[in-house]
Amino acid sequence: MKTGIAPREAQRGGREAPREELRSGREELWNVLRNFPRRQPLGAIGGILVALLVFVGLFAPWLAPHNPKAAGFDPYLPPGGGFPFGTDHLGRDVLSRVIWGARLSLYVGLTSVGIGVTLGSLWGVVTAFFGGLWDTVSQRVVDILMAFPPIILALGLMAVLGQSVENVILTLTVLLTPTAARTIRSTVLGIKEMMYIEAARAAGLPSRRLIARHIIPNAMATYLVLFSVNIAYAIVVEAALSFLGLGAPPDEPSWGGMLTGAAGHLERAPWIALFPGAALSLSAFGLNLLGDAVRDLLDPRLRGTGSG
Repeated sequence: MKTGIAPREAQRGGREAPREELRSGREELWNVLRNFPRRQPLGAIGGILVALLVFVGLFAPWLAPHNPKAAGFDPYLPPGGGFPFGTDHLGRDVLSRVIWGARLSLYVGLTSVGIGVTLGSLWGVVTAFFGGLWDTVSQRVVDILMAFPPIILALGLMAVLGQSVENVILTLTVLLTPTAARTIRSTVLGIKEMMYIEAARAAGLPSRRLIARHIIPNAMATYLVLFSVNIAYAIVVEAALSFLGLGAPPDEPSWGGMLTGAAGHLERAPWIALFPGAALSLSAFGLNLLGDAVRDLLDPRLRGTGSG
């Protein structure tokens, strides 16, 4: 009888211990979010700037007073009157283009980071959990991808793929995936040595359920950190590629493209570069503040972690 009861007790204990770990983890996450403004005032400022960016990006069609691609107005109109940010050298409303530029930056940043960090995280979870030859080979692939300076790799990929928003997202995904894979792999290597993981294995829990129920939830803090700290990086790289003529097409209202278009008109109309430059700087500043605060709260061990 004892030999029949012991496995059931071990299995019950193997199920209950992870549940307690997950419950305490959710409670801790809620407490962190509730006390966030008090513990991270700079992060709260960043959150306000990010909320403004998200609001402008989501409601751009209703906030922009004019068509961002329409060139029917007088060129070089200074800020004031019906054009709070003035017009550019082609007679386009700068305010409308800045607003739609926020939408483009938000779309590129969230999409590329969402895909890249998610793929890299799944890659890191699988290689760390199963190990062996698959882990060794995949890490050599990561080494090769990370051996190239990110901006050089981005320029090379865009030169091959061509100029489009979709190709910018693909390029950023390639840049972000290996970094996420390596970071998550390091986290999972520590998680799979925990006692509750050993208990679940001893209870006979299949690898697939073990990963889904215990490994991934306990690596979620690292995932959120990677997601938050890389959005600003993605937006800045997109602006840099557009500034160099390799990102969004010229007619798209991209902040980087607007800075390129303003390069030859700074003396006559400095506002053409001032407003998109300020929008880019404030967005990157706010995202970095928020990302650093999230990192320090959820996983201080990742201090200094970033994609670039």
